[in-house]
Amino acid sequence: MTFSSDPIVTVQEASIFQENETVLSSVSFNINKGEFVYLIGRTGSGKSSLLKTLYADIPLRLGDMKVAGYEIKNIRSRDIPQLRRKLGIIFQDFELFQDRSVSENLEFVMRATGWKDRSKIKKRATEVLMQVGLGSVSNKMPFQLSGGEQQRVVIARALLNEPSILLADEPTGNLDPEVSMGIFELFKQINKSGTAVLMATHDFKLIESHAFRTLTCKEGKLTDSQVSQSA
Repeated sequence: MTFSSDPIVTVQEASIFQENETVLSSVSFNINKGEFVYLIGRTGSGKSSLLKTLYADIPLRLGDMKVAGYEIKNIRSRDIPQLRRKLGIIFQDFELFQDRSVSENLEFVMRATGWKDRSKIKKRATEVLMQVGLGSVSNKMPFQLSGGEQQRVVIARALLNEPSILLADEPTGNLDPEVSMGIFELFKQINKSGTAVLMATHDFKLIESHAFRTLTCKEGKLTDSQVSQSA
């Protein structure tokens, strides 16, 4: 097995669209293995559209983008599931199946991404729930959990296939400050284990108290704090 030092994400002169409107233009940045990066900007500034373009939910029409080894611009529809297996995608509104238990939610994702051995599925589901501090909730239904616990289940789901990067869209947006901090500390632990994190957030207190590289969407452009500091 050869070790690659290539960035997990490479974006060059990309335009990001919301439907037929350009929301960001001339976007260029890299994210390396193990980096923690904030993505900030006002509502409608293009944060979510950028994340969706990275995981090929919105087509890339202009520019170049390589994510986890996949060229996004001309990615074939049959390759998109393989791309997403290498990513952990975390939504603000959880998107859990409310009529299935926590373990059934996780098992559904594993089967959908190619897991077949039942004992390995059970073992991996237990591992990721333990990793996010939820070792005893596997048989509970999502509606029996608090918002913070549901978000931890979503993070566990994102970790199932040992992704090289987590793409998190406002993961603490619906949570109170104390719970938000617990979720953020979990992201930091995951990042310390080697997984890169790109986290869209409005939580400026978090950004002020935990300084990391920041990508800012503003007035149709994306600026990079790393570039600003080195300029």
